[in-house]
Parts: sequence; C-alpha cells; structure tokens
Amino acid sequence: MGDEKPARQQSDSLVAVIIFFVLLFVFSKWGPAVPFSVLSQSKGEPMVVTGEGKAVAIPDIVKVSAGIQEQGTTLNQVQDTANKKSQSLVEALKKMGVEDKDIKTSSYNVSPQSDYQVSPPKITGYQVSISYEVTVRNIDKTNDILTTLTSSGANLIGGVSFDLSDEAKAKAMDSARNDAVDKAKENAQSLAKSSGIKLGKIINVTESQGISPRPVYMTADKAVGLGGAPISPDIQPGTTDINVIVSLSYEVR
Repeated sequence: MGDEKPARQQSDSLVAVIIFFVLLFVFSKWGPAVPFSVLSQSKGEPMVVTGEGKAVAIPDIVKVSAGIQEQGTTLNQVQDTANKKSQSLVEALKKMGVEDKDIKTSSYNVSPQSDYQVSPPKITGYQVSISYEVTVRNIDKTNDILTTLTSSGANLIGGVSFDLSDEAKAKAMDSARNDAVDKAKENAQSLAKSSGIKLGKIINVTESQGISPRPVYMTADKAVGLGGAPISPDIQPGTTDINVIVSLSYEVR
C-alpha cells in the first residue's frame, strides 16, 4: 500500500503535464493572438535611416489678387464702366513691365441687385466684378505695382502672396536634399558604430518634400487711403522654408 501512493502521485503529475501541453498547443493554435513586438537587426536585412535637410530661400515671384467692382442701374452701363476701368488697369500694368501672360482674369461676375421689400422682388440694378491674378516677376516692383493697381481703379485687393520660380525652387530643393542625405549618412555611421554592425551599399532611397511659404494678405482699406487716395504699401517678401526628409536603406554585412 505504501508504494501505491507515490506511484499514483507520479501518474497524476504525468497526466497534468500532458494536459498542460495539450492545452498550450490548443491555445497557440486557435486561441487569441497575444500582441508582442520584437526589434532586431539581422544580417541580410536592410537598415533604414532618415535625415532631414532644410534650406531657406527668398521668394522671387509675387502674385497679387486684385479687381474692379462696379454698380449701376442698367447692366450695359455697369459693364461699360467696369470694362473701361479694366482696360485702364491692364494698360497701367503693362507700362510697369508686366507681360500679358502674367495678367490673368480669374473671374467675371454679373449679379442683379434686387429689392426684397416688395412682392415680387424687383431688380433695382446690377453689380459687375472683374478679378485678376497678376504675377510680378521683378519683386522689387511689388510696392509700385500695388500702388498702380489702386490708382488705376482697382477697388478689390484680395491678397499678396510670395512664391519661388521653378529655378529658385529647384536650387533650394537641391540644397535641402544634399543636407538631408549628409545627415542620413551621419546617422547611419553613428548607429552602425554604436551597434557594432558593418554597413554595405545603399540599396534604396526615398524622400518627402515640404514648402512653407509665408503669404501676406491685404484688405482694400489698407490698399487705399481713407479718403480714397492711393498710398504706397510696404510689402516685404520674407523667406520660404524648404524641408526635405530622405530615407536611406543600407545593406548590413
């Protein structure tokens, strides 16, 4: 009888172990996934590093939104007045050196003005609005262009924004890109030295770009004096930030 008890205990322990492994197998096979994360760098896997490059560029293009708005009792009268002021405005811009391709009509709107206090509503007049987008390629003339617009009949000044020409943008991008690649390579060398791995050749390169212009907006009351006389605004281009992020993938030896 004394030998039966230890034998029974051994049998129960064996059964418990078998049940444990059976349950473990069932859980791992069909049970819910347990999230875990493993970070490793094995031989043959690429190592990816990033670098951010920046460049500061001075805008060399100005875009001005301006227009003419006229009201009157008859449509022909309002259109005639607006068109004459529009022609005068365009001619004044050309005299300032702005080319035809840089004077774009962005909108031409005709709106009837109605009296809704009577029934049915009665049309009492018309409003005509002509809007332009003017590209100024000689940035030093920005203030003079704004003065010319207001003195030539423009009573709508929507905004002034500064931009980069294609050539200036490409030059700034190259500078930021080179800076980003240099920083990415420095990060790769530092990481490799710290971790004790050897870098191979670069097998992949990706980049993302960002441009952050700083627009300047003006309202009509700032473009013309309180008495209607034009003033000479002081508009400065400021700077535009160019950001490039480059990712390099290295072979690991």
